[in-house]
Amino acid sequence: MKEQSLPSSVCSSLHSLMWCHWAMLRKRGSLILCGAFLFVAWNALLLLFLWGRPPMGRLGEGGGAEPGGREEWGMRKGKAGGSNLAGEVIRLAEEVESELETQKKLLKQIQSHRSLWEQQKEVEKRGSEQDGKRRALPPQVPQNPQPHKPIQPVASPQPNHKPIEKEENNELPAENEGDPTSSNPETVIPILVIACDRVTVRRSLDKLIQYRPSPALYPIIVSQDCGHAETARVIGSYGSQVMHISQPDLADIPVRPEHRKFQGYYKIARHYHWALNQVFNRLGHSTVVIVEDDLEVAPDFFEYFRALHPYLRSDPTLWCVSAWNDNGRDGSVDPGRPDLLYRTDFFPGLGWMLLKEMWDELEPKWPKAFWDDWMRQPEQRRDRSCVRPEISRTITFGRKGVSLGQFFDQYLRYIKLNTEFVPFTKRDLSYLVRERYNEDFIKEVYGAPQVKLEEVHGGSLKGAGPFRVQYSSRDSFKALARSLGVMDDLKSGVPRAGYRGVVSFMSRGRRLYLAPPEGWTHYDTSWS
Repeated sequence: MKEQSLPSSVCSSLHSLMWCHWAMLRKRGSLILCGAFLFVAWNALLLLFLWGRPPMGRLGEGGGAEPGGREEWGMRKGKAGGSNLAGEVIRLAEEVESELETQKKLLKQIQSHRSLWEQQKEVEKRGSEQDGKRRALPPQVPQNPQPHKPIQPVASPQPNHKPIEKEENNELPAENEGDPTSSNPETVIPILVIACDRVTVRRSLDKLIQYRPSPALYPIIVSQDCGHAETARVIGSYGSQVMHISQPDLADIPVRPEHRKFQGYYKIARHYHWALNQVFNRLGHSTVVIVEDDLEVAPDFFEYFRALHPYLRSDPTLWCVSAWNDNGRDGSVDPGRPDLLYRTDFFPGLGWMLLKEMWDELEPKWPKAFWDDWMRQPEQRRDRSCVRPEISRTITFGRKGVSLGQFFDQYLRYIKLNTEFVPFTKRDLSYLVRERYNEDFIKEVYGAPQVKLEEVHGGSLKGAGPFRVQYSSRDSFKALARSLGVMDDLKSGVPRAGYRGVVSFMSRGRRLYLAPPEGWTHYDTSWS
């Protein structure tokens, strides 16, 4: 291709530039004049460049724009002259504007995924740090401390169970990596907050956000029913700290005439069904901790569920972990033992952990209403238990609700909330496995002296306890429970906080067991 010589105007412009440069060196006073001349010369060069530039477009096989583009360009240049140059400049400006719009959209997409990427980076960083520390730490030998148990078994030739020694960051030593009950710090445990029309949900969310150790490992999902605008504004004010989802079906549910006053219970069951499906099936989580919008959590709420998660997953005789003690009022719990944990046959709710495998079992037969009492039926419980604490890790502050304050004034407002952080992930909780727990439990309960109610109230008991008060029928249980200040109702024959028919609590500083006769075998559902 023949080389083209520079037009005379270009040479003139270059000569002007050189002259200007010399003039500036010789005389500073001509700086303004040279600047103006430079501006004119630069624009002349730019126009000449655009004049000889082929149009932008899709490259064809011949290296031009589109097929036939080179010939068309030459034709237009010859005919249109300077007017075509202005059109080309406008076209270039439009292309730049289009490109800027594309970049703007990309930036918006990057911004929308920024929080997700940051969470993923945090999880990966924690994982890499833990891998490095595991490789650096030698296997540790437990130092033979005593396990923390809710009961002290009678002396017997039992093997010495040792808790797992861990570092301050709650990592497991290398030899426990294959243990199915070892706590995995990488497991994501979302918190599902069931909300409706309480603007006081702020109190619940404030504590959850204050105490959670990691937004990535404990995402908070607020599921709102009722369509209450003010509550929605409160939830929305937390921004990216929570995920806000809304139950779409707000219509009344057709019910029998005698159940019209229970419409609220039907809507709650519908909301739970929808929200749990969102967590497990749409968001893809394997575990969830469920709280309601009127619950306040304890400082070690997250630590408690983190430590018990592997036991729930590995023990088929457990089907939930609850933060609640139905008899957890001041005076009925041991304030010096916030570390005590129990198995219970009664489904407590009020802050509880559920696995997806269990939801897959329950979801196809989920009830239309009264879901919590339905959970307590033997067909759902199937001889499985929950774990509950001595001192509750949640309290309820919501007297208003569909239950119209049932039990609130008499019991719930007095529940004691734990305030001492217990490092459960550093404790050996294997005593909660059913075979070992049952053996120790039966020895402890039925090895305790049996006493009468009059001795408890009369102050004639000798020693620190524990003591056993025995009931033999539904009526005797209810009468003794009322007199001793514990909840007297039964669901499917199971007393609140009971295990194998036994209710454990404190009375006047002594441990008492309200228990059936020795040899208990099953619950009598007719007692409900």
